Amino acid sequence: MMRRKKNGSSLSASGVTVAFGGFKALTDVTLSITPGAVHGLIGPNGAGKTTMVNTLTGFQSPTSGTVGLGGRDVGTLSPHDLRREGVARTFQAGRLFSGLDVLDNLAVTGVGLGHGRAASEAEALRILDWMGVPHLAEHPAAGLPYTDERRVGIARALMFSPAFLLLDEPAAGMSETEAADLAALIRRVAEDLGTGVLLIEHNVGLVLSVSHHIYVLDAGMIIEEGDVDVILKSRAVRDAYLGADQEAA
Repeated sequence: MMRRKKNGSSLSASGVTVAFGGFKALTDVTLSITPGAVHGLIGPNGAGKTTMVNTLTGFQSPTSGTVGLGGRDVGTLSPHDLRREGVARTFQAGRLFSGLDVLDNLAVTGVGLGHGRAASEAEALRILDWMGVPHLAEHPAAGLPYTDERRVGIARALMFSPAFLLLDEPAAGMSETEAADLAALIRRVAEDLGTGVLLIEHNVGLVLSVSHHIYVLDAGMIIEEGDVDVILKSRAVRDAYLGADQEAA
């Protein structure tokens, strides 16, 4: 599976606020995801991480602010339309079609994107081979081990080379060895495919090990951003997340 040329545009949030009644899940959040780089998004429970992913992928409309893609405001587009525009995601729950095998789970995505059945199956086989799991193609989705289910979810999101991939808690429940394998895969997605990745994770070590730039959310607001050194040296991050949350984990 060869690297496919991506344009230089970014997926971004600019001054995004999301309110549910009187409660603000996000307040004036600004961030940017660029092709070929891994971006981390961390924060304690309830910080607004999943709301941020939902907003960037069309599952939640911002109350104010702008979701941008290549300079266009895409904040009102549906998840399906954004996926056709090259914005893909995974979910905390695998959401595989349990009545289908792995190949069909991937092929259905391709057909939904407007490709023919034969082209979709060929693309699915290429992705599974690139990920090193071609043996899963005919395996029923319902019987997959947990880690393989997560891999298949990522493979499905990679159908037809999206420009951006948002991973919502992909390492949840994984062992240290499995998380290390996932880290290697995430690096390959960015480096080999040129895809911009946003990694949302409670596994802080995983995020620090793969991310070029990290955003830290607390109570719906960005309290810090920067590379690994900036995050590790930040008193605000230690107070809000890395200290109390890791000790409680």
